[in-house]
Amino acid sequence: MFMNQQLTPEQRLHKAAVDIMANPKYIALSGVMMIGKRVIDDKVPTACTNGRDEWYGRDFVDSLNDSQLRFLVLHEVYHKLYRHLHTWKHLYDEHPRLANVACDYVINVKIVDDNTDGFATMDGPLTKGCFDEKYRHWDSAAVFNDLKKQGKGQGGGQGQGQGQGQGQGDGLPEGFDDHDWGNAQEMSEEEKRELARDIDEAIRQGALVAGKTGSGGDRDFSDLLKVQVDWREVLREFVTSTCTGNDYSTWKRPNRRYVAGGHYFPSGISEQIGELLIANDMSGSIGDTEIRAIMSEVKGILDVVKPEAVRILYWDTEVCGDERYEMHELDTMIQTTKPKGGGGTDVRCVPNYMSENNITPQAAVVFTDGYLGGDWGNWNCPVLWVLVDNERAVPPFGKVVHVKARDLQ
Repeated sequence: MFMNQQLTPEQRLHKAAVDIMANPKYIALSGVMMIGKRVIDDKVPTACTNGRDEWYGRDFVDSLNDSQLRFLVLHEVYHKLYRHLHTWKHLYDEHPRLANVACDYVINVKIVDDNTDGFATMDGPLTKGCFDEKYRHWDSAAVFNDLKKQGKGQGGGQGQGQGQGQGQGDGLPEGFDDHDWGNAQEMSEEEKRELARDIDEAIRQGALVAGKTGSGGDRDFSDLLKVQVDWREVLREFVTSTCTGNDYSTWKRPNRRYVAGGHYFPSGISEQIGELLIANDMSGSIGDTEIRAIMSEVKGILDVVKPEAVRILYWDTEVCGDERYEMHELDTMIQTTKPKGGGGTDVRCVPNYMSENNITPQAAVVFTDGYLGGDWGNWNCPVLWVLVDNERAVPPFGKVVHVKARDLQ
């Protein structure tokens, strides 16, 4: 065991944080590092964060040398910078342990790449962590899906425990820290908003300081500044917020069936919503595999929203396929849809086709690479643009979410 006779664990932890903030390549992270508390906690076996605060086990800190401790601190700080415990909560709900290791893979390969000089090292007790060069520049959702495709995590790790070491035998690394997802979600909405604002401000100030000092900081810091957003969450929020009017209950009109017995229950009101339109760009960026992944996600949302119908338009420079599914046909939609097209990219053909055929959906979701041969067209309904592998594309209207092609697989 590594023992430091001169400094206490509290002092060593403070020194590690100061060393990181004084390093030119991490000066842009200084503001994020100052958010929340960073303390030694005897109840924590290794290290833990809730996305704001950090806790470190006394014995574990004592077992690390200085470069390993700097790696550990950086690891927890990157969880905060990437907003892992709020952005990827839905992955944790699906498979806690798989979500934990997916987030760790992303962080660890990043820190290792940035520290070939030995400033922070993933060796000694940290070798049990998650590391694979394959996941360089991936995000957590992509890693999660890749591990799931490999069958990793099956038969273990499904419980609610925080520790990475649970579920051994499931093909996943043990890991060296815990993620307090529960505590992260117990924050009030105002606390979450305040944390998001604090991180955003710290990032902006950090980038400004790094630019003024001429250090440049992390060469990939512009990517780190971007808030990670899962397109599935944005799609779900857009559809549920724009396609309102499903069956719901109201206390303004008591259910007369129970009034005679002295019981008051809300009556149900049925208001069927209109048609939802899905417009898939078939110019080359989105293939059959991606289309089926998209439609599978759409189907899950529609099971809750229940629109009058779903219309799928496949297009390139013109609308090549028009499919309409009634509510009772949605269960077979994924199996029966037939993608068509494969030419150029002119999204104006979609609203033009809608106008010519009197198609008036309640909302439209457009999947495209955004490399258009013209403008974005004239739409008469709310639009969500899901833009694939083209972060420079900026539609002049509608809601926008960027997605990597690999995340559609």
